Amino acid sequence: MSETGGKARLRYAVIGAGMSGVMAAIKLLQRGDADFAVFEKGAELGGTWRDNRYPGLTCDTPSHAYSYSFALNPDWSAYYATGPEIHAYFKGVAERFGVMPHIRFNSEVTSCTFDDATKVWTLGIVDGSTYEADVVIVATGVLHHPKMPDLPGLETFAGKAFHSARWDDSAVLDGARVGVIGCGSTGIQIVNALSSRAAKLVHFQRSPQWIMPVVQFEYTAEQRAAFAADPSLIEAIRNDPQYWEAVYRFTEGVTDFTSPQMQEIEGYCRQNLEQSVRDPMLREKLRPDYHAACKRLIYSWEYYECVQRPGVSVEVGAIERIVPEGVLMKDGTLHELDVLVLATGFRADSFIRPAVVTGRGGRSLDEFWATRPTAHYAIAMPDFPNFFMLNGPGAPVGNFPLIDIAERQWEYIEQLLEPVRSGEARTVEPLTAAYEAYEARRIAAAKKTIFGSGCTSWYLDKTGIPATWPWGYHDFANAMAKPVAEEFAFAA
Repeated sequence: MSETGGKARLRYAVIGAGMSGVMAAIKLLQRGDADFAVFEKGAELGGTWRDNRYPGLTCDTPSHAYSYSFALNPDWSAYYATGPEIHAYFKGVAERFGVMPHIRFNSEVTSCTFDDATKVWTLGIVDGSTYEADVVIVATGVLHHPKMPDLPGLETFAGKAFHSARWDDSAVLDGARVGVIGCGSTGIQIVNALSSRAAKLVHFQRSPQWIMPVVQFEYTAEQRAAFAADPSLIEAIRNDPQYWEAVYRFTEGVTDFTSPQMQEIEGYCRQNLEQSVRDPMLREKLRPDYHAACKRLIYSWEYYECVQRPGVSVEVGAIERIVPEGVLMKDGTLHELDVLVLATGFRADSFIRPAVVTGRGGRSLDEFWATRPTAHYAIAMPDFPNFFMLNGPGAPVGNFPLIDIAERQWEYIEQLLEPVRSGEARTVEPLTAAYEAYEARRIAAAKKTIFGSGCTSWYLDKTGIPATWPWGYHDFANAMAKPVAEEFAFAA
C-alpha cells in the first residue's frame, strides 16, 4: 500500500479470469486503480465458457441479460446465446477495456497468506513466484472442479469416456453409439445436440428433471443492426417486464415451495411433460418424483422433442458397472457404446480451494469451512481481512442472472473498501457476531426453500442445507445496495 494525496493506493489481486474476474478488473481500471494482477489457472480467459465446449452448449439466461451492463452486445445471434459466442464476448470485452495486460495466464494460485503485522496478503503461484496485495478478490466461480462419478469399471471402458467439461474432440459422434450420464442442464443440452447425430443415444438419468418450456429464436441481421444503432432497443429487452416478472415469480417462489408462484411454475412444467411426450411409458420415465425447481430448474425448448427421436432412449434404472463394451445395468441390460459422456457436474463446495488460504491469526479457510463453505452475504468472512468473493458461498447462483449478481456484489465491495482507500482504515472484515447472526438467518430460511423440499442436488451442502440465497431478488438487491457498517470491523 502506498499513499497519494492522503489517500491509500491499494494493490489488488483478482483470482480468476472468468465472468466475475474480468468484470472486477474492468471496474478497477474504470476507477483509476491499475495496480493489480488477475491470476488465471488456464491458458486463456473465460472460466466456465472456456472449460465447457460440449455440443449444444447454450446459456439458459437470455443473451442480452447475460451481458455486462456497461458492455451491451448488439451481435448476439439468438435469444439464448451459444457457449462459443459467449466466450468470444468475454474475450472481446476484456480486450476492449484493457484488461489483457493485467492477466497472468497459467498462474494458478496455490496459497493466500495474510500477514498480521503488515496487513498484506501474499499469494503463492504455481510456478513458485509470489505476489503481494492489500486486497484479494476471489472470482474463481463455483462450477470449475469436475465431479467424476463413482462408477465401478469406468477405467475398463474400451471406447472414449470423458467429463463434459473436459470434452474430447477426437471422439467420433456422428453415427456412433453414445451414452450420456447425468441430466442437469449440461446433460440435457448434450442429448439435444447429439440426438440427430448419433446412431444410438442413451440418456442415463438417476432422477429425471422438470423441464420449463421456453422459446428460442434467432435475431435477424436487421435486428442486430438496429441494436447497434440504438442501444435503447437492447435495454428494452434487458428490462422486459415479462422477463423480470418471471424472475421475480421464481425468486419469490423459491422461498416457500407451497407458494402460489411455485405451484404455477410446477404447473407449467407438468403441462409441458403431459403435452410434449406422446408415449405414456416414456412420459412416466421422465416424470420427477419431487417438486419442480427442487433441483436446478432446466430451461429447454427442445429436450422432449429430441428424446423422442429414433435411436434415442432414456434409462432410469441403476447402473451396476461400466464394462469394456458399455454400461451394464443392475437388471442385466447391457448398453453397448462407443462414447460415454459424463455430464456429472462439479464439486460445488470448492470455490478457491485447493489453494491454501490462511487469514488473520493463522486462521485456516479449511477450518473456517469445516462444516460448510459460508460467508457474510456470500462475500466476506471474519478473520479474513480485505478478502472478498464474487459469487461466493451462499450467493444466489442459479436463482438470478449471474452477471447481475456479480455487478451488485462489486458495488457492495466498493463501499466496504472506501474507508480503506481514504486511509481511515487498513482493513475491513465482518464482525463474528454479525456473520454468525446472518448465517443463522440464512440457514433457517434455506431449510424452507424449494431447494430443501426433499430431493438431492448440488445445491445442498454435506449437512443437507441448501447452500443458496434463500430470499427473493429484491431482498438481494437491497442488501447489496449498502453494507451495514455496524456489521463490519474497520481496523487501522
